[in-house]
Formats: sequence, structure tokens, C-alpha cells
Amino acid sequence: MRGSPVDESWKLSWQRARHHEGFTRGARAFFALAAVLACGWWADWQAELMPVLLGVIASALTETDDSWRGRLRAQLLALGCFGLMALAVWATVSWPWALMGAMVVSAWALTLLGALSERYRAIAFGSLILFIYAALAADASRAAAEQATPLMLAGAAWYGVVSVVWSLAMPRAPVRFRMARLYAVLGEYLRLKALLLEPVRDVDLERRRMALALHNGRVVDALNAAKESLMSRMGRGTPPPWLQTAMHQYLAAQDVHERVSSSHEHYDLLAQSFFHSDVLYRCQRVLTLLGEQALKLSVAIQEQSRPQHWGATGRAIEDMQAAIAHQDAAAALNASDAANTPPHPMARPLRSLHALGHNLTAMAGVFAGALALPADPQADSAVDHTLFDREPRSLRDAGSRLRAQLSARSAWLRHSVRLSLSLAVGFAVMQATADPHGYWILLTIVFVSQPQYAATQTRLLQRAKGTAMGLALGWAAIQLFPGALVQAALLVFAGAVFFGARHTRYTLATAAVTMLLLLSFQQMGTSQGVIAARLLDTAVGCLIAAAASWLVWPHWQSRQWPQLAAQVLQTQALYLRAILAQYHSGKCDHLEYRLARRNAHNADAALSNSYSAMLKEPLRVRGNAAVMASFLCLSHTQLNYLSALGAQRGAQGTQPVDDATQALARTLLVSLQQLSQELERAQQQSGVRRRHAVAAPAVEQVLREFGTPPQAAMPQPPATAHSLMAAQLLLVGKVFPQLQAHARQLVEPDAGAAGRA
Repeated sequence: MRGSPVDESWKLSWQRARHHEGFTRGARAFFALAAVLACGWWADWQAELMPVLLGVIASALTETDDSWRGRLRAQLLALGCFGLMALAVWATVSWPWALMGAMVVSAWALTLLGALSERYRAIAFGSLILFIYAALAADASRAAAEQATPLMLAGAAWYGVVSVVWSLAMPRAPVRFRMARLYAVLGEYLRLKALLLEPVRDVDLERRRMALALHNGRVVDALNAAKESLMSRMGRGTPPPWLQTAMHQYLAAQDVHERVSSSHEHYDLLAQSFFHSDVLYRCQRVLTLLGEQALKLSVAIQEQSRPQHWGATGRAIEDMQAAIAHQDAAAALNASDAANTPPHPMARPLRSLHALGHNLTAMAGVFAGALALPADPQADSAVDHTLFDREPRSLRDAGSRLRAQLSARSAWLRHSVRLSLSLAVGFAVMQATADPHGYWILLTIVFVSQPQYAATQTRLLQRAKGTAMGLALGWAAIQLFPGALVQAALLVFAGAVFFGARHTRYTLATAAVTMLLLLSFQQMGTSQGVIAARLLDTAVGCLIAAAASWLVWPHWQSRQWPQLAAQVLQTQALYLRAILAQYHSGKCDHLEYRLARRNAHNADAALSNSYSAMLKEPLRVRGNAAVMASFLCLSHTQLNYLSALGAQRGAQGTQPVDDATQALARTLLVSLQQLSQELERAQQQSGVRRRHAVAAPAVEQVLREFGTPPQAAMPQPPATAHSLMAAQLLLVGKVFPQLQAHARQLVEPDAGAAGRA
């Protein structure tokens, strides 16, 4: 018999939760903390528990997604950094101001080290936390430091063992989680893209384009996370079958992303041309169903099951193709009635409609084979599965990357200086007030300070709310459960919640870790006055971090836009070059092409993420937000047109390209690179003569020679544009002059208040 609906819902929720990455992180923390507490109770080491628990927490904060070999290397490096931090505390703990100096220098160096990659950011963060924990445990006594330091290092080493063994025993779960999340955000992107095909009057297309551009940043982040998860598990030999399947799913997601990013025509022109037909609704239905299919794939990957299909997508594609054929027949009938007239005005919309239908049909085929490897092993072996490793490859490479950060334009250098000064101020406040719990001020500063102003403000609000919630829950737990054993169990549970939720629900994670600390002090019998001290110190730390993010070398987003815009244009030029090369050599998704495509989307995502962060900054430093919004939409639209060129490589690879089309392609390529270089030069200048610095008029001249895109609602195609490649290049050429005009406004001295600040 089937269970009740409540039981079925609970079972489904449990299945999804246990496959979530946060659940596995929390489970590891639960096991490590429970083992420490059990050993402490068994050996009657209650007094030594706190340093060991702090070591476990610091070590867990250094953890990133990695293979067991990579995690072992990372844990050994983290233990080395922990040892250096403990040695610095031991050497300076008797002289408070020397301790402050060591902390400031460590914060600056470790934060700058985080610029290398996510792995090094986690190690740097955990090392700085352990420095503060060691200073807290030392309690201004070198003897206390000598006693607490080995216990902390033992706790860190214990969690390292748990982490490495867990990764060795269960390597698939993190990969499944990232692939499932990738297809989930792809499904949302498909849904947002489907809204653009709605042939309805008075639709705010610009708003929908902006929503699509901003969500594209999340898709790119998910693609990068999935790639790093795969990259860390790729060895030198033949990957195991499960990893080959995951790699196949990742490449399929890349293909889907390129296809769904494609735009074959202005959507308002399509809406006007087919306003009295249901063909766009048919296309929209296919795109919506493909979005639902992506969500089903996400669930199936996470639960290791097969997605359930009922043939709706196949029938929707048949209906779409029938509607397109009907439009072809109607256009042919009208053309026969007017045999001596110029080319029919529906020729251009129909050509774009055919390209759209072909792309949607091909996308459905990609989804159909995403869950399993191809039936022909030789066909799959011909696919280039190479991934580009962005980690430092040597000490020299790491050193060169760090030297590149020693610039006023580096966000990481600014963040390191800001964090160091904040910690110095927090330490001075702690010394001036003789606060016995003053190290919580420093911990708050480290946890809430972020490279971006907007992220810092969000994090400190979450920290304040979470601290209040955690203190209330901790006090209630102490009052309701006075038994030491129950409190220890709650302490372990709170630690698991903290590590499980800290990447996704920071307010809940802060509440959990606050409850953990309160229960720890209660276990040691020193909880008197802890609640008031925790509240006050958290408030002071938040105020210091907030003031520093505003006053100390802030990294306002509007000032970075010329550089980010230049990067967008440069990567799009390289993407266009890679596409053009494949129109001559034939379609091949090798590493060079995929890297050019990924770099273009990474630059687009960086621009959209910067715009989102800028909207949370003070009004006076936002600059010309309207121009930036327009530039973002236009650059994303241009990338969509280039993606359409990439998506149709197979269909157009053998078609000869005429001289006029080649001339337009070369001109667009050169003009994109020139405009990028001009933006970079303008960013480096002090603002003198910026108004005349950005100029690339060659595109408009070639467009006039090639055939300027008509402006009418139902235009005729240029006589020389016989291929989809020519049509897409024309669309890119029409966007470029607008991008050029907005680029000029980005670097004008009077572009906004941020330029004068």
C-alpha cells in the first residue's frame, strides 16, 4: 500500500535533502564534532574540549569541493598555515600591540593569497580564523597558548582526516549536486528566454532582456562550479564511467547554453511579422517544455533516477514544424501572386524563424542524450573532454598572479588593506575597553568583510540577525535542557547546521554557530555574561566593518565598468574569431573553441554581477546607471547573436562564404578589439580628452557597403545576405555602433558622480 500524501511528501523532501551538498557538509561536521565530544566525555577532558572544537571549526572552514588527493594537499597546506599562525600568536601573545601587528600583517598576506583561487581563499580564511581562535584561547598568557595550540592543531588534523576519508569514500555526491544545480539554473534561463518570444503588444522587452542578462551570470557561475568539480577529479588515466557520464552532461549543458543564448532576430520584428499566427507561441511552448525538461534532468541527476517524459516535447516540436511549414506555404503563395515584385518582405523573418526552429529541435536532441553516454563509444572518444585548469600551475605562476594584484585597481589588494585596518581598529577597541570577549569583535569583522561593498552590507545584516536568533535559541536550550549530555547533543547539531547552511543561508548558519558557542561556554561553566557580550561585540564588529567598507579604499563598481566592458568586447572578439575559424574547418567542440566561448560568457557574467552589486551601493557612487544598464543589455544581445553563429556551425560549415561577408566579419572583429583597447586606455588615463578616445567607425562604413539593415517593421533582406552567417553578422553590426556610443559615455569625465569622486 502507498503511504499517505504527508508521508510521500516527507520522503521526497528527505531524498532531495540528503543529496544536497549542504547536507553532506553538515554530516561531516556532525561526525567530527560528535567524535570529539564523545572522546572528551569518555576521557573526562571537558576543559580541553573548547580548543579542539575551535580547531575542528577552523579546519572545516578551509574545505572546498575537491578530490581526495586535492583535499589531502589542501589540508596539509592548511595545517602548515595553521602552524605558522599559532607560532605567530605564541611569539607575540605577551605583547598585545605586537600581537596586533602580527594579526594585521597576516590578514593582509592571507587575504591577498585568496586572489589565487577558491581553494586558497578558503585556506586563507580558515588560517585567519585560527589566528584569532589561538589568541582567544591564549588569554594573554604564553603558557595558555602552549597548552591550547596543540589541541587546536589536533582538532584541525582530525577534521582533515574526516574530510579526506569522506571524499575518498563518496566522490560522486559533490559532482551530482553541481550538475543538478547547473541544469536547474539552465531550466530557469530557458523559461526567461521563452518570455521573449511572446508576440504581445506593449511588452517590456528591455526589462525581460535585463532579467535574462542577470540570470545568465548565475548560469555561468554554475557552469564554472561544475567544471571545477570535474577538473579536480580528472586524473591522468581513463576516468571511471560515472565521471565520463558527468563530463558528457557538462558538455551537453555547455551546448544547451550556447543554443539557448542564441538570438536569430530582433524579437519585436518577429512579434510584428507573425502577430497573426500562432507560430511564435509554438516556439515558446517548445522552449518552455525544454525548460521543464532541464528541471526534470536536475532532479534525476540528483536522485540518480530516470526523468519521466510523456512525449509532450516531441509533439510540441512537431506542431512547431507544422506551423513553420504553414508560414512557408503562405509566403510561397503570396510570392507566386507577385512574381515581378521585389523580394517578399517575409523572407527575412522566415529565414530567422527556420533558424529558430532548427535550433530548438537540435536543443531537444541534446537534452535527449544528456543523461547517458552516446551509444557509439568511438563517437564519444572523438569528443575533446579536455578542461582548462585555472589553478596556479607552479610557484612561479602563483607568484606572478600575486604580483599582478599589487595594483590600486585590484579588488583583492583593496580588500586586504581594508580588512587589516578594520582588525587593527577592532583590536584597539578591545584593548581600550578591556573586554574579556573582545575577540568576538575581530571574528565578526573577518566573517562579514567582503571585497564588495554590497556583499559586506548584506553579510553584516545577516550576521546581526543570526546572532540575535542564536542567542535566543541558545538561552532557550540552556533553560529547557539543563542536562549536560543533551546540551552536548544540541552543540553537535548546531555545528552541523552551521556548516551545512553557511554557503546558502548565512543567517541560519550564524544563529547555529552562536548557539554552538553559547552551549560550549555553558559546558565549561563560564557562560555568565556571555549573551550580553556577544550582542555588544557583534554590533561593534558590524559597525567597524560597515564603516571600513564605506571609508577605506572602497571598490565602487561604477569605476570598474570601463575595464569590465573592455574585457567583454575583447572576449567577444576572440569568440567571433573562434567561430569564424570553424566555418572554414567544420564544427568541432575542442578545448580552444570552448575556452573562447566560456571566456566570453565569463566576461558577460562579470559585467552583470557588477551591475547587480552596483545597484546596492550608495546613489552618489553609482555613476550613470542608465548607460550601464543599456550597455549590459546591448553587450548581452551581441553575445546572443554570436552564440547563434556558434550554434549553427554544423549547418553552415560547408557553405562558401562570399567576399562581402568575410569583409564584414573581419571588420567586426577588428572593431571589437579596437574598441576594447580604447576603453582600457581610457580607464588608465586621468580623464583628459576621454570624449574623443573611443572611436571605431569602420563598422558603419562596411555596413553601408554590405547593405545597411533596414529599419522598417517588416524589412527586406539585403541582396548579398544569402546565408544565416551573413544575417547574424548584420545583426552584430547593427548593435555595435550603439555599444560604441555607450562605451564613449562610460569613459566621459561627466559620465557620473563616481567619475568625479
